[in-house]
Amino acid sequence: MSSPSSRSGGHQGARKAPGQGGGAGRSGRRRTVAETSAGGLVVDTETGRAAVIGRLDRRGRLLWSLPKGHVEQGETVEQAAVREVAEETGIDSAVVAALGSIDYWFVAEDRRVHKTVHHFLLRALGGELSGADHEVTEVAWVPLADMSARLAYADERRLVQRATTMLADSV
Repeated sequence: MSSPSSRSGGHQGARKAPGQGGGAGRSGRRRTVAETSAGGLVVDTETGRAAVIGRLDRRGRLLWSLPKGHVEQGETVEQAAVREVAEETGIDSAVVAALGSIDYWFVAEDRRVHKTVHHFLLRALGGELSGADHEVTEVAWVPLADMSARLAYADERRLVQRATTMLADSV
């Protein structure tokens, strides 16, 4: 099954070919790297709520998003999604379906990063909601109906809409 993809984020220079523009160092070029992450929407099907994480941005604003993180060597994206959800929320889960991928460009230090994030619909199996991960400021259970108002990123809101449709079709 193919995963829908969408683009988001980035700056004007991100639309240029890798290594062009952006002026870093004497050569005027930044090293381009690819990063892959995975995560998703973990749902407690008994309560109709999903676990979300809050992180502080550079301005100190709390932005809510779906849990996700880097794929480690030897992991599949599905395994990484389950691991990252557990690390960031404390919730054990199982993959139900692929929701799609989001890819975007950003600049970090001396490099341009092309990041692809694979998102999955996951069913909560157990665990206790906790924000033990040092990168996470807060964690919360949010009713699925309220997710669009809570999530900071439009691409993630679209994935939640897709998941809500999938869940409704499976009942």
